[in-house]
Amino acid sequence: MMKTVFILEDEAGIREVLEILFESENYLVSTFADIKEFNSRNLTIIPDVYILDVMLPDGIGTDVCNQLKNHPATTHVPVIMMSAHAKALELEKTCNPNAFISKPFDLSEILTKVENLTSEANLGLVV
Repeated sequence: MMKTVFILEDEAGIREVLEILFESENYLVSTFADIKEFNSRNLTIIPDVYILDVMLPDGIGTDVCNQLKNHPATTHVPVIMMSAHAKALELEKTCNPNAFISKPFDLSEILTKVENLTSEANLGLVV
């Protein structure tokens, strides 16, 4: 069964690169440009991992992370936060993500983090 990745990122170029990367590795990918779009489609399918940008046009990704971590349907799903902002590392601590990626990022690094988190999640291990 294919693993699913949800990507919440406002920069179209980054969304496209990540979508191509994960599709080439046989992941099902859903991308979202803002929180409103993400919220309108989120709970219809529960992915294997979320990748969330911190700074978004209509809010902060850490708020989304908190919602996911506190919702019974998604509390078990790993969350990766990513940002180019230096203070984002402080912000991301408020939602306790499973991993943090600094922009610009190395594609192999983000792929490895997703593979590790989805493998551990499928085994029922705590990350």
